[in-house]
Amino acid sequence: MSGQEKFNLLSFSGKMKILHLSWMAFFITFMVWFNFAPLLQAVKESLGLTSAEIKTLLILNVAFTIPARIIIGMLTDKYGPRLVYSALLLLCSIPCFAFALADNFVQAAIARFALGLIGAGFVVGIRLVSEWFPHNELGTAEGIYGGWGNFGSAAAAFSLPTVAVLFGGENGWRYAMALTGIISMAFSWVFYRNVTDTPKGSTYFKPQNLGAMEVTSKGDFFLLLLMKIPMYGAMALLVWKLSGAGIGLFQDSVVFGFYTLLFGLYLYEASQVWKINKGVFSRPVPKIHRYQFKQVAVLNVLYFATFGSELAVVSMLPLFFSETFELTPVVAGMVASAYAFMNLMSRPGGGWLSDKFGRKSTLLILTAGLAVGYFLMGQVNSQWPVWLAVAAAMVCSFFVQSGEGAVFATVPLIKRRMTGQIAGMTGAYGNVGAVCYLTILSMVDYSTFFYVIAGTAVIGFVTLLVMEEPKGQIAEVNDDGSITMIDVAKN
Repeated sequence: MSGQEKFNLLSFSGKMKILHLSWMAFFITFMVWFNFAPLLQAVKESLGLTSAEIKTLLILNVAFTIPARIIIGMLTDKYGPRLVYSALLLLCSIPCFAFALADNFVQAAIARFALGLIGAGFVVGIRLVSEWFPHNELGTAEGIYGGWGNFGSAAAAFSLPTVAVLFGGENGWRYAMALTGIISMAFSWVFYRNVTDTPKGSTYFKPQNLGAMEVTSKGDFFLLLLMKIPMYGAMALLVWKLSGAGIGLFQDSVVFGFYTLLFGLYLYEASQVWKINKGVFSRPVPKIHRYQFKQVAVLNVLYFATFGSELAVVSMLPLFFSETFELTPVVAGMVASAYAFMNLMSRPGGGWLSDKFGRKSTLLILTAGLAVGYFLMGQVNSQWPVWLAVAAAMVCSFFVQSGEGAVFATVPLIKRRMTGQIAGMTGAYGNVGAVCYLTILSMVDYSTFFYVIAGTAVIGFVTLLVMEEPKGQIAEVNDDGSITMIDVAKN
């Protein structure tokens, strides 16, 4: 079986081929998703946009990703990663081309909002990698997938301005954008032709229902409904930022309409949760099929603090270094990029530590380090030597990204057939964190911003105390009614 093959990063066959194609797909989704920021100034001048309109495009770029990660997670569990990832890469090339051809703000805004969908690609690979790797290698494999794929955003920042200059003229940015769309479209075909959902002879377990996440107890039913609220809250926060109180794009009547829509969608989703899980109120779920939703809730909180803070900090760090140490924008950008570079090793490192020393103990240590790291960042001021401030940022970055790796080393061990849905919800919480942190940043100074993140990491540490280490096996039901036991830890 595939799991018995040696873990050799230089190999491109069997499970290693799947790992490499997965991180490449994720790398491309992030390159497409973040292709706007490095070309922002050129787009602003070419389309004659105001600063408020540019801020709006940046908000729209992440707005759709929160619900998209939930939806894509469900579709992945139902239809398999091969089909869903291939379709996503192909489909999202369309808004990428649309943005490259945009002539005005409205066209650019619609394309940017639609491109938020590609930010959901991450959750597809989490399920695919979990199908191919045994539990003792899973954290390392998921860490490599997440860390190397995540680097797509940094690759876009380094390469796209150069591509734009090579094509030249005021339309250089359009060619650079379109190129990322062509790469996405081409890799869609490569992925579809070369990937299978499981190793030969293995079963791909699917959820019984597509409409909502299954839970296995009454308490978990209410906890699931509670954990849905912050996701709608974050989308409401994005609407608020586009309202008169924020950058003034929407009138009050439109804002009220969006709030009403979000409330209606929450009620609809709550009804779907009831429809699929009402059985837990009339008869207990057999013990062999139970899982604890509190495990998911804890991972959500931790990813809020880790990936949420990473997205927020990456977007503000160049400005922070520039203003604190009076650096030129170019030097500040290069210094701040050290934070993103840590992803290549830190995220796989967090997964590897989880495989070696246990999921919960690794998460406890990394979350404590996260809190200390951000507290240290809050102390940075102009009196510090620049090298020491960069060192503090890199130490903080190690704990942030290792923590992300450790979170997704645990996600696939909760309930195999729902891995896409669980990864989708946890991934969405990362975006929720980013929205919350960036909103806080707009209201407070830099040191308070870092202290707030440190505080949420402490909350994450406390919630971790109630999480139980995944152990033994999880049961999944085959189509013929027989049961397969899947190892999640050493017995």
